[in-house]
Amino acid sequence: MHAQGGPAEPSKPAGPMPATDDEIREKYLERAIRELNSLTRDVQGCEHCPRGNLMPVLGSGHPQADVFLLKFAPAPSEIEEGVAFYGRSGTALMKSLKRLGIDPLAVYGTLCAKCPVADPSIADPACVARVVTELAIVTPKIVVVMGDEALAALNDLDVPLSRQVDDETGVVQHFTPSCDALVVPNIDEALDEEAAKRDFWTAFRALGDWYAELPPY
Repeated sequence: MHAQGGPAEPSKPAGPMPATDDEIREKYLERAIRELNSLTRDVQGCEHCPRGNLMPVLGSGHPQADVFLLKFAPAPSEIEEGVAFYGRSGTALMKSLKRLGIDPLAVYGTLCAKCPVADPSIADPACVARVVTELAIVTPKIVVVMGDEALAALNDLDVPLSRQVDDETGVVQHFTPSCDALVVPNIDEALDEEAAKRDFWTAFRALGDWYAELPPY
């Protein structure tokens, strides 16, 4: 309320607003970085994980990536470094992304089971559920699901407005109203055998067609 006849005053003084699209994007990026850092602290401080003195294996990549790579469990090289998609799988993916013309800066990769344990099935369910938080922070346009275990875990998660992703490799499917999904073989199982490499590539190259059709903004 204000005095009759007096000038109307805003109920809450407006703060400075971002003036350009670039400034708005920068604000969203800063928020995503803060939220991922907070998630990292939560994962590292988890008291329910059976990993013992080992550090969890954390996601890596752009905090607001278009492409979200999801694998179920870490390989030994990832456990050693504490970073998802480190080592042979990361190198193979970088080559594949380059071949498809996909900017690696448009990619974020993480794991369902971040616990570096011998049997990933004993990972704390709350740890796996953190993938929902990662998806909400990164807000990707597509999730690339690697392998049957990762697919089962994703379908078990309570991702808002999501639909079940079918076990159809190499087919882009709708996952949420704003995010697609692509199922491919597990990259870790496709590094040493030629037929497995071909199967992975056949499915993964659908990502290149999808990426090429993204609007340039």
